[in-house]
Amino acid sequence: MHPTPATSPQQPEHRPAAAPATSATSGTEPTANVVEVEPTATAQAVVPAAVQPAAGELARLAAQEAGTQLTPAPTRLGDVVPAPEQVRPEPAADFTLPADTTIRVSPDPTARAVAERLADLLRPATGYPLPVVEADHPEPAGGLALVLAEQPALGLEGYQLDVTPTGVRISAATAAGLHHGTQTLRQLLPAAIESTTPVRTTWTLPGGSITDRPRFPYRGAMLDVARHFFGVDEVLRVIDHLARYKLNHLHLHLTDDQGWRIAVESRPRLTTIGGSTAVGDAPGGWYTPADYQRIVAYAADRHLTVVPEIDLPGHTNAALTAYPELAPDGTTPAPYTGTDVGFSYVDPANARTYEFVTDVLEEVAARTPGPFLHIGGDEAFKVKGTAYTGFVERVQHIVAGLGKTAVGWHQLAPAAHNEGRVLQWWGTDGADPATADAVRRGARLILSPGNHAYLDMKYAPDTPIGHDWAGLIDVRRAYDWDPATQVADVPAAAVLGVEAPLWTESVTSLAEVEFMLLPRLPAIAELGWSPRATHDWAAFRARLAGQGPRWASAGIAFYRSPEIPWPGSPTDPPATSVPTPAPRPRDPHTGRG
Repeated sequence: MHPTPATSPQQPEHRPAAAPATSATSGTEPTANVVEVEPTATAQAVVPAAVQPAAGELARLAAQEAGTQLTPAPTRLGDVVPAPEQVRPEPAADFTLPADTTIRVSPDPTARAVAERLADLLRPATGYPLPVVEADHPEPAGGLALVLAEQPALGLEGYQLDVTPTGVRISAATAAGLHHGTQTLRQLLPAAIESTTPVRTTWTLPGGSITDRPRFPYRGAMLDVARHFFGVDEVLRVIDHLARYKLNHLHLHLTDDQGWRIAVESRPRLTTIGGSTAVGDAPGGWYTPADYQRIVAYAADRHLTVVPEIDLPGHTNAALTAYPELAPDGTTPAPYTGTDVGFSYVDPANARTYEFVTDVLEEVAARTPGPFLHIGGDEAFKVKGTAYTGFVERVQHIVAGLGKTAVGWHQLAPAAHNEGRVLQWWGTDGADPATADAVRRGARLILSPGNHAYLDMKYAPDTPIGHDWAGLIDVRRAYDWDPATQVADVPAAAVLGVEAPLWTESVTSLAEVEFMLLPRLPAIAELGWSPRATHDWAAFRARLAGQGPRWASAGIAFYRSPEIPWPGSPTDPPATSVPTPAPRPRDPHTGRG
């Protein structure tokens, strides 16, 4: 995935995400913790005076900034990230949500699920009951309508959103399209909609219509849970961030030298032994089958597909500590908690290796409804030539036999491949003849250039966590590249999409994950969703600035990049410190805490 990073000081263990605040249960008059907001010409809403900390001191810092600096400007119809394909404002057609707003929805269980999640999203800040009612031909009627309807021009994920004086109508061909439309609706409301406690203000949406659809079918982010383990609730919180910006894939890097994070019932020592460690003295852990299914289901409810990665043949020290017979010399290696790469591998000449691979991939595939299995393939420095390509080809064949499509890092390029194989390109130099040749032979690409999309890179020299082997990546560097032209001699039609990986050698807590995700994740999301014609740095930075009050209202401590004109004083320095979060509770699998 990347060259050996310098070992960084370890932070204390992270803790699970806080439970969501309970929403108002009835009526239209919030009774507790209500914040009065007077809409003005310069601000529709400010955030609650007391934001509940989501992750220790970082959240406190975010709340402090929210209360004193991040006063949002009025929302305009085009103030959306990712940028919509078409925006047609109608200034005289604004709509204000009344307290008796009803959400009407087509009589379809998948559409109703989207409507219920929208109601759950809007209830805490508005305090409104927001009942969901099914109707054969739903119309806003003074509220909100989610309509399943044929939309051939918008594909499977596009939507049409119309705001008129009589309400808001979102129409789409699928529940995924309706979901994306609700995320746009969310951004059209005042920033205080992200509050977990009631805010008394006017909930007005700007009038007009939006027609929108994605540029690429694959739009994702990766979370490395192997170097540092993140619990289920923490992963669910990351999924929420991805869904907000219309990403549709979560890639989980489940195995590496430092830890094995997914239970395989036929190979129990993978987790009881291989899952007990992490980088430094951080606690290990793993996902039981029920844990993994909870992640998969939560993602699916938000129209994201989970892509599990079992990294092979390298990055396997944790597996070898559990099953040393797979090692080239058959000896048991010591557990590894450092950050070097390229030293471990399963023996490609050993028949038991392929029995192991089959056992693991069969179980993971059976629990994964999505089409992809990621098989890694990077940095296996000691497996060379035909030993490497032969291994990869056999593993790809196993994946195909399970009815899945193999995804691998672009080091897989020289190997022969099955139809539809996907390479994930993380290079920094667009001249890559091997990858271009693989594309000519039928491979497709997911673009994750290390010098643009790697979210573990530092923002600036003084960023206290992260690496800089691919350079510093502030927001503009994350935004200013084109997936369609990134790799020389690769046609745009071969690009499946984009993904932003977050490696966690130095990232130890949910607070630090969010700090590294935001504000760069929306930049990658826009590259995956928005048409190239909308790509404009000045326009993007202005729209992104409007996300700051939303994150602060939700209690998220993000990096206040000096490249972005955040609302408030332009002389205030960005928040770059990453204070230590509170220790996490004892892990149920490892007993460590």
